[in-house]
Amino acid sequence: MVKILLGLGNPGAAYRRTRHNAGFRLVESLAGREGVRMKNKILLSARIGSFDSGGERVFLAKPKTYMNRSGAAADKILRKYGLGCEDLILIYDDVALEPGQLRLREGGGAGGHNGVRSVIDALGSKDFARIRIGIGAPQAGQSLTDHVLGRFRPDEDRIIELAIETGLDMIDCLLRDGAAKAMSVFNSKVN
Repeated sequence: MVKILLGLGNPGAAYRRTRHNAGFRLVESLAGREGVRMKNKILLSARIGSFDSGGERVFLAKPKTYMNRSGAAADKILRKYGLGCEDLILIYDDVALEPGQLRLREGGGAGGHNGVRSVIDALGSKDFARIRIGIGAPQAGQSLTDHVLGRFRPDEDRIIELAIETGLDMIDCLLRDGAAKAMSVFNSKVN
């Protein structure tokens, strides 16, 4: 079982702690916990690192493309390592969930998320697991773009940090026990 945990976000310091980079944050936290050094892989359009989990190789990836072009990096990574959609776990922000809520799914549509749509289009499939991190909906009168590219308020940031910690536990369960078990344990939790 080889898995690729691919976080979605936008590269660069200007986007570092924005709501849209919640997927990057979870991947970065996992890399830190596992002592993984992420390296630029120019031909893969991503930063990549790996670690062993239960004797199996797990890759961590952060596309160097912007969010709406994430599919190109996902496709290159899967091809490079000879893996399929069943080996991919996509991690990204979701405005349909309250800040800090986590949801694991084994497939589905893009749900209006352009990064996910890019991955689906590039891979020609919706059949990959995804971890969605709730960032809440825009406030009245705020555009979706301003919301997702904005930074969390301090109270929201504390909630997101707790969600990241729970997300690490979810990933441990997912890798160890499979998606069904992880969904039953973590999809009902509220941070």
